[in-house]
Amino acid sequence: MFTRLLLALALFAVAGAAGGQLRADEAAWAALAKPGAIAIMRHTIAPGYGDPADFEIGDCATQRNLDAEGRDQARAIGAAVRDRGIEFARVLTSQWCRCRDTARLLGLGEPEDFPALNSFFRDRSTRSARTAEVRDLLHAHDGGERLMLVTHQVNISALTGRGVASGELLVLDVAEDGSVRVAGSILMRP
Repeated sequence: MFTRLLLALALFAVAGAAGGQLRADEAAWAALAKPGAIAIMRHTIAPGYGDPADFEIGDCATQRNLDAEGRDQARAIGAAVRDRGIEFARVLTSQWCRCRDTARLLGLGEPEDFPALNSFFRDRSTRSARTAEVRDLLHAHDGGERLMLVTHQVNISALTGRGVASGELLVLDVAEDGSVRVAGSILMRP
């Protein structure tokens, strides 16, 4: 029941942003434009829920993948970021194909696999370790160059305490103690 409620809320959030609209306020763009900004993004639209039972990390044919709308969404978000002159020194991604494809289609830098961003939807026992590794990465970030992370809803929720729509980009503030706060949100639908 709880899982169905979360799915319904996520679909509602996605539907509310439909129609080629960009949803972001100037505070979100200003936060993203700062040197050393950190962005975390959920992969763009990949129809379905979870992954098939025969899922294999190295075989995209066994995974839930981006559809044409998801590919267009990733390109549009990347173009909006580039149009504002925002560049990233590093783009880190989950090893899932839908995240790798999103990261590549954004066109914001060469994606690098970062296994701590891999989904723990099917195996919640890895949640704490993966979230801690991402927190350590963010806490160690020197603040000089921008960092983009592309991952999954469960990972972002564990890190920030909030849900995100497909393709939603959150700009993060990381405090001295390693705690994470969302400074803004950017979402574009094709």
